[in-house]
Formats: sequence, structure tokens, C-alpha cells
Amino acid sequence: MNRENFKSEIKLAFSRQAVVDYMFIALGAFIMALGIGVFLVDAKVVPGGVSGLSMAVHYLSGNKIPVGLMMWVMNIPLYIWGVKELGKQFGIRTVVGFTLNSFFIDFLRGRVPGFHFLQLHNNPSIIQLRDNDFLLLILTGAVLTGLGLGIIFKFRGTTAGSDVVAAVARKRWGIKPGVTFMTVDFVVILIAGIIIHMKHLSTTRPALTLTLYAIVLLFVSSRIVDVIIDGFDYARSAFIISNKNNEIAEVITKDLSRGATAFEARGLYKNQRREVLYTVLTRKEITELTRIVKDIDPKAFVIVNNVHEVLGEGFRPRI
Repeated sequence: MNRENFKSEIKLAFSRQAVVDYMFIALGAFIMALGIGVFLVDAKVVPGGVSGLSMAVHYLSGNKIPVGLMMWVMNIPLYIWGVKELGKQFGIRTVVGFTLNSFFIDFLRGRVPGFHFLQLHNNPSIIQLRDNDFLLLILTGAVLTGLGLGIIFKFRGTTAGSDVVAAVARKRWGIKPGVTFMTVDFVVILIAGIIIHMKHLSTTRPALTLTLYAIVLLFVSSRIVDVIIDGFDYARSAFIISNKNNEIAEVITKDLSRGATAFEARGLYKNQRREVLYTVLTRKEITELTRIVKDIDPKAFVIVNNVHEVLGEGFRPRI
């Protein structure tokens, strides 16, 4: 990277929009940590992914290894792998996302030096909820986890983990991200269930029951993520009119791995014929597309529409 490019990267990182993005990524990381660290860890209901695997290691160690620290350690090699395979897609926002999330989990659980007095998971209200209304406890944890993750995604951050695995699997082997997420999450839930059963970690509920709760947790949290990012519509279509359609189309097909259709239209105001691009994207990709179009052609005309349902490769059917 030459000096001019370095300066532009620094300027972009500290722009007003970037600062706002990082503030919301931090907020999302805190809310997600609240759901995992306060409501789910001691309930022994794992959310899947790296966070669930870290909880399993936490249980295996007799609760000695902090969940947040384990998450951070596991995410580092995944992050490096993601950067190596996919480049700048996994940039500073990913580091901020998984680092803050890991820190806040241990912070709220009183595992950070100087803050041992916190231990919100041992609050009498949380303990009472854990003992007397377990379903409400899990649903609260699911909502907070999904809300936090949704905010992080909304402002173009990630928490590494399964995101890296899914992106690499899609690039290398053409595996759909949804399949990867589902496979990773269910394997982690199964591992955690086996550990809980073999080590007799739950005296009040069978490991199978906790595993079923974990599946409910995954469903609820994923729905919340969808709602936070896209409202109640899970996909977006975009019409793009620009003098640089070829550059934009190349980014859509190569960087976003999506298809696009070009067709000719006639503008009635100036009676000019122009090429129009049309593409359909998932919930996480529309923000990236609008940013890319703005960078390539600030004068581009973009129309984004809600899409209720998409049938075809690359999109999961509605539930």
C-alpha cells in the first residue's frame, strides 16, 4: 500500500459515518454479550457457532476458562484465515465486533480484573428466572443475542466465527451460507449437549431438553436478526442507473457473488435511452451494494425495493 492509499484508508476509517458505525457495532456487541453472558451461559443453552463452542470449553474446564476470552482466542485464527482467503472483506470492523463482544461477555460476568463485583449472571432476579421461568430466560437471551447481532450486521460489522467459515466455504466449494451456518450451529449444539450429558453438568434438566432449547434459541435469534436488518422483508431488489454500469456489475458479480440483469430503458424527461441494472440481494448485502455504488458513481440513481419472497439459487425460502 502506497502512502496516498494509506492516508485515504485512515481518513475513511475515521470519517463521521465510520464513527457512527463503530458506535452502533459497540452497542450491538454489548447487547449480544448481555444475552449470552447473563442469560445463556449458566442456563447451559448454547447459541451455536464460536460462542457456543466457547461455552462448551468453559463447561469442560469446570467454568475456569472465561467464555469471552475463549471466543476471542478462537476467532483470531478464523479472522486470519478469512483475510487470507477473502481479503479486505474481513477488515477492522470484524476485529472490533468480535473483540468487543468477547470483552463485554467477560466484563458482565465479572471476569475482567477490577470488575469482579459485577457478575450480573448471579443477580437474584436472573437466578430466580433461571429456576422458575426457564423458557422466559432463554427467550430473553435469544432476543438480546439476535438484537445485538442484528445491529452489528446493520452497520456492516461481523463477529467473525461462522461468518468466516460460511464465506470461505462459499468461495472454495460453492456451499450456500445458510447450509454452512446450519451445519456449524447444529454440530456445536450437539457437542455441547454431549459434554453436558457426559459431565452431568445439569442436575435440573436433561441434556436433551437443553439441546431442544438451543434449537429454539437459534430460531428466535435468527428471526430477530432478520427483523432488525430488513424489517419483515428478508431480501431487497435494486434498480441502478449509472454511467458506470459495467464497473458496478463487475462488483456485484465478483465481490458480492450475485447475478445482475441489464436492460435498456427510455427516460421520458430527456427522451434518452439508458441501460438499467437489476439485482436481488440478501438482507446483509444491500448496505454494501449502496456503499459500493456511491463510491463508484456518486451520481448514480438507485431504487431499492422490499422483496417478500425469492425462489432460486442463493436464497432460502421463507418459513
